Amino acid sequence: MKTVSLKIDDSIFGETEKILSKMSIPRNRYINEAIECYNKLKKRQLLEQKLKEESALVKDDSIQILKEFEKIDYADESI
Repeated sequence: MKTVSLKIDDSIFGETEKILSKMSIPRNRYINEAIECYNKLKKRQLLEQKLKEESALVKDDSIQILKEFEKIDYADESI
């Protein structure tokens, strides 16, 4: 376990305290769960960005391959 000191905006802290007053979990657990959730979101966004970038890299090759398959299909129809 690591100890971290951080500054939280007053409005975020106040909202967090209001929520925690209605829940039965410690502030520390709540913040850990929030960070875990945010990390999952960010990992998903990074993966999405990577897939978009990689998709753009192979886009031209994919189009060329599709054109080659179309030529094969048309050649088969003339037989």
